[in-house]
Amino acid sequence: MNKTTMKKPMVLALGLALAAGFANAAPAAKKAKGTPAEAKKFIAQTEEKFDKLGNDANKAAWVAQNFITDDTEALTAYFGEQQLDASGQAALEARRFNGVKLADDEARKIKLLQLTLMLPDPKERQAYADANAKLNGAYGKAKYCPTPDNCKALGELEKTLATSRDPKVLLDAWNGWHMQSPSYKKLYTDYVELSNKGAREMGYADTGTLWRSGYDMKPEEFSAEMERIWQQVKPLYDSLHTYARYKLRETYGPDQVPLTGPIPAHLFGNMWSQSWENIYPLLMPATGASKFDLTNVLEEKKTSAKEMVQYGERFYTSLGMPKLPETFYQRSLLEKPRDRDVVCHASAWQLDGKDDVRIKMCIRPTEEEFAVIHHELGHIYYDLAYKNQSNLFRTGANDGFHEAIGDTIALSITPSYLKKVGLMNENPDPNADIGVLLKRALAKVAFLPFGYSVDKWRWDVYSGKTKPADYDKSWWQLREQYMGVKRPLPMLADGFDAGAKYHVAADVPYARYFLAHLLQFQFHRALCKEAGYTGPLHQCSIYGSEKAGKKLWSMLEMGTSKPWPEALKAATGEDRIDGQALLDYFAPLKVWLDEQNKQLAAKAK
Repeated sequence: MNKTTMKKPMVLALGLALAAGFANAAPAAKKAKGTPAEAKKFIAQTEEKFDKLGNDANKAAWVAQNFITDDTEALTAYFGEQQLDASGQAALEARRFNGVKLADDEARKIKLLQLTLMLPDPKERQAYADANAKLNGAYGKAKYCPTPDNCKALGELEKTLATSRDPKVLLDAWNGWHMQSPSYKKLYTDYVELSNKGAREMGYADTGTLWRSGYDMKPEEFSAEMERIWQQVKPLYDSLHTYARYKLRETYGPDQVPLTGPIPAHLFGNMWSQSWENIYPLLMPATGASKFDLTNVLEEKKTSAKEMVQYGERFYTSLGMPKLPETFYQRSLLEKPRDRDVVCHASAWQLDGKDDVRIKMCIRPTEEEFAVIHHELGHIYYDLAYKNQSNLFRTGANDGFHEAIGDTIALSITPSYLKKVGLMNENPDPNADIGVLLKRALAKVAFLPFGYSVDKWRWDVYSGKTKPADYDKSWWQLREQYMGVKRPLPMLADGFDAGAKYHVAADVPYARYFLAHLLQFQFHRALCKEAGYTGPLHQCSIYGSEKAGKKLWSMLEMGTSKPWPEALKAATGEDRIDGQALLDYFAPLKVWLDEQNKQLAAKAK
């Protein structure tokens, strides 16, 4: 699947205005209630301050991820502490205006300001910022060294998992990376404690409750919504998982892949088993599968990193959206430098709230990276669309929206689109739909339980239900329950397998990615309809449709100025996140999978 990314470089999990909503706030401080005029002045001053601090912090974070040193970590921590102080003070002051009759946009901003952490003690703020910067740095610098002169970074280990079919080699790469995160487990547990203290200071039970309060509903309602949506799409995942089991068993044998129970995690072609498209060659249909390989085409064309990005840019401009600013190509990091460590995890950046937009990727000419670029540019164009909003409204309708936009566009990377842009010469094979759908399901459907369970694990960590000694036990219980995947080796005494995932080490909320995987299909269905498309949903590409682009842009311009159900309704006519569009998209595949599983089950007996 596409590499998951942040909307922009969150130095701290501040929640400055990451999503709408407000719940469980502490009572107002013992201070005179403010007036509407005072609220208006306070908001203006706060947004001006946040603009300045955000610009400084973003620039420091950009340098820190592109030049990983103790000094750049210290700079990131410094500016992060300044942000934490400012957001906390603003949140406390905002309480004065709770219950005051204000204009709708001002009342919304007062609510958004209180969706944050607050650490009154300067030493604790510094410790929190230091821990966040060090965790980012530790993850970025981590390497597996089988021997002192043979060290492998994450990218090399990921490539091994994607391409090798030797279970011993796969296990070594998987285990090598997961052995790195215990070194910063203590730092993470200290960070959790400080984060919870900051959440409680603002009246939230813990940081997990704070995160779940950012969706225009009560935290417990959000938890219930996540479970409801998962149960809706679970039958499709179960069919895919069953099919994967039978095919992996054919490849690796019954000693490696049991006929029942969870499957070892290192066999799915991905470090976290979160996407399975790398094992597509093992699962591809015997008939009805396209032999087209976009990676081979890109390599044969010697497609440069910049050219890869320009394909994506041209998709957005075909929808009537503007060209990227000149500074985008001047300032983005598109290739891995040879002279230093960088955080290669793909991410999109908005540094000044206006036109200084960038992406940071170590681009290779592959099919996966081609889709990731379209995804990252979704963040960038969202940033550009709402740049005229005020500071507190310059973000997605909710954090899932920001992740969904680029993936919505990537759903239009169909054979017909590739042919139009000169990357596919032959006409698409009309009988190859099952292969195309299967490959996409290995990215999109396989991800769903992982996207759900990461934050489900963290909610228990932040609430204290899961203690540090039980981090791995809880992590693998959830992965077995929801994903049907198990740890391929016995657990370490003081392991921290969750920390081998970037978003845990960097403290980036993850529910957004689960939501995005549902939202993108809702957006896709609506935009295809707007473009006048009437065929099978999985064959639709909105490339070249300015009418669809106009509808999408009108939603993007809203930022978070309105509750997310209003933004969703503006784009789709629906005001609730729903899995039916995804089920409709993959309906032909579900029929095929169930038939295959019947045949494979009879064969396995």
